[in-house]
Amino acid sequence: HVQLVESGGGSVQAGGSLRLSCTASGNTRSGCVAWFRQRPGKEREGLLAIGSDGTVSDRNSVKDRFIISQDNAKNTVYLQINSLKPEDTGMYYCAKSPRDSYCSLSVENYNVWGQGTQVTVS
Repeated sequence: HVQLVESGGGSVQAGGSLRLSCTASGNTRSGCVAWFRQRPGKEREGLLAIGSDGTVSDRNSVKDRFIISQDNAKNTVYLQINSLKPEDTGMYYCAKSPRDSYCSLSVENYNVWGQGTQVTVS
């Protein structure tokens, strides 16, 4: 049974950067890990995903400011967000899929979710 815990969110000024962390515990066998964002009044949207081999799937609208990476030794996946904008405000979630290739950015393909970490940009 895998559990995911996000951290690293907070309140920042526009133009700043944040690094979010998603740490897995339990049965951490391979599988895609993705970062999702839910902005106020919007549906949850996939941002980037990474397989255990490091292959990345990303959304074109964020690929210039958002970077996903992982440290397998720490069972942690990171989301670096640069040049933050007020429209980046929202709850950020990480999630894990039983698949480990062709990592999707669709909510329905992920079955383990963290509790989320809030990012507020002003």
